[in-house]
Amino acid sequence: MKEPRPLYVFNGGFLTQNRIKRILSLSGYYVRIGKPSSDDLVGVWGHSPTAPRGVRVSAATNADLVRVEDSFLRSVRTGRDGEAPLGLSIDKKGVHFDPSTVSDLEELLRDDPLDNTALLNRAKGAMAQLRRLHLSKYNTFDPNLLAPTPGYVLVIDQTRGDASVKASGCDLNSFREMLYYAQEEHPGTQIIIKSHPETNAGHRGGYFDENDCNDRISICTDPISPYTLFDGAIAVYTVSSQLGFEAVLTGHKPVVFGQPFYMGWGLTDDRKPLTRRQRKLTRAQLFAAAMILYPKWYDPYRDKLCELEDVIATLDAQARAWRDDRKGWVAQDIRLWKRTTFQKFFGGSHKVQFRTGGRAMPPKAMREMVWANSTDDAPELVRVEDGFIRSKGLGAELTPPLSLVLDDLGIYYDPSKPSRLETLIEQSPKLPETALLRAEKLIEKLQETGLSKYNLHQEPIPDLPKGRKILVPGQVEDDASIKLGTSDVSTNLTLLQAVREANPAAIIAYKPHPDVEAGLRTGAVPNTTDYADVILDQSNPIAAIEAVDEVWTMTSLLGFEALISGKRVTCLGTPFYAGWGLTDDRAKPIARRTALPDLRTLVHAVLIDYPRYYDPITKTACPVEVIVDRIANDEIAKPGAFNRSLSKLQGVFASYAHVWR
Repeated sequence: MKEPRPLYVFNGGFLTQNRIKRILSLSGYYVRIGKPSSDDLVGVWGHSPTAPRGVRVSAATNADLVRVEDSFLRSVRTGRDGEAPLGLSIDKKGVHFDPSTVSDLEELLRDDPLDNTALLNRAKGAMAQLRRLHLSKYNTFDPNLLAPTPGYVLVIDQTRGDASVKASGCDLNSFREMLYYAQEEHPGTQIIIKSHPETNAGHRGGYFDENDCNDRISICTDPISPYTLFDGAIAVYTVSSQLGFEAVLTGHKPVVFGQPFYMGWGLTDDRKPLTRRQRKLTRAQLFAAAMILYPKWYDPYRDKLCELEDVIATLDAQARAWRDDRKGWVAQDIRLWKRTTFQKFFGGSHKVQFRTGGRAMPPKAMREMVWANSTDDAPELVRVEDGFIRSKGLGAELTPPLSLVLDDLGIYYDPSKPSRLETLIEQSPKLPETALLRAEKLIEKLQETGLSKYNLHQEPIPDLPKGRKILVPGQVEDDASIKLGTSDVSTNLTLLQAVREANPAAIIAYKPHPDVEAGLRTGAVPNTTDYADVILDQSNPIAAIEAVDEVWTMTSLLGFEALISGKRVTCLGTPFYAGWGLTDDRAKPIARRTALPDLRTLVHAVLIDYPRYYDPITKTACPVEVIVDRIANDEIAKPGAFNRSLSKLQGVFASYAHVWR
């Protein structure tokens, strides 16, 4: 490993913004102030107002210049809103948006073969993921907002004085010219001007305003996804905006009036050609150089440099949280012990407002949430439940969850009506290959670590008798998944009886539910040994799955965990993972479940797309892989003394669980 090199800076942001300092440090530079020698480096921020000072020092001392800029996937909100970047462009030759010199990025685009199959496949997969997840440089938009009627021309505005505009030798007249040609080349077509996020946030003005509008031209300030706008556009016009790059990635050939890094490679209609750029590239090659090879990407959870795919997962988790929470939440009848967790999960944009004793009209634009077992069935309510990799400790012991699900359609354990999870599973066979590879790696990680929902320290599995072995997981009998997802077989006793009747010669191992074993919930079975050969008290659920040939269950999550372990699963009820062709289903089928996902697509829907995860270390939204690592590495704090005492009190009132849940 090379020794870090001193990077002398003359911009306070290098010293005060810890994320920037850290990415530079991990990239082999340590920030300093003072006078450099000729063997040192001078760092400047792009073409910022302070950059000329560093340029002068570099020239006077013969120290090489390093220009630093935000990467092309930056954050949810803008830097002016206080968001730290997820990556940097560190360029020793120039700045990617300045055509006066050949930058490291341009050199990559010009000289690198960019023909490695694995690299190009990564590029194609990442492009598909960005489009599917609606991820851009900044991400304060709503993917569910609809674009205007398709068939318009999209004109992209930028902030006044933007460095990339100046570097291209452009100004207000360039934007006027662009708007003129957009009208001339598409007579009679509607023109939509897309304003910049910083303009919408009130930070800096753009080149267009309401004076440019008429019955044919309008300005779009609504938080519509750029991908949605691209889908409805017949043409895209830009000066030097990064949205022009993203337009290329979605199949457009944008008309470009400046000289940004993505013009000149045969993928744009260039009105200000750069003669030295003659190479013809594919979209995947352009993306591979700009998004995979060029930037330094940062993982804020593990404090290390990472790959683009990791940043996409990070930005997706953080953007989902912002998009869910940006209007604020009113939480109805949420138990006191859960409120701190709700505030951490859902209070990032606005503090969650808690109400009890009946619903009232929420403040304007705020959304309403209830715990999933609420009897209020108003369609506007969003239901909240524990996720499937929940914690290191029982929910009944008041261990705070690391994952929660939000469901605006129903809830996953109620098969009587659609849920958001069911919709995601129906759509999952259309996932791009990159998403499936992520799910595959997650499956491998779960198999390797043996994680389950609660991840308790439990006893090893004893040697089981020889023969065909069936694991029967007990459940909490008053649990909503039992009440809503079963019919004839709805208790642990009837489950054991049904399994024994169907498998008279099998070795049946019964595993009581941890909450029941702890005396916190109902579901104990008298005379269990009349039907089971082995009772797996206080046993590790994943080890129990590994010790048997198959699992028979009503609706237990352990059935899903058994699928991950590659075991055959028979369902006597209708859990969320039944009815998709992966289980032997003995209950009445659900006609609306028509998709045939494989295990990867099912896992992606259930563990990646559906839940929200909260990292207790960085105190931010995070991807599932971070939670898996935190639990596997024992980085999760134990519940406080108050929660432990309260949970013991609950054990006395186990049959009244609905009161404290």
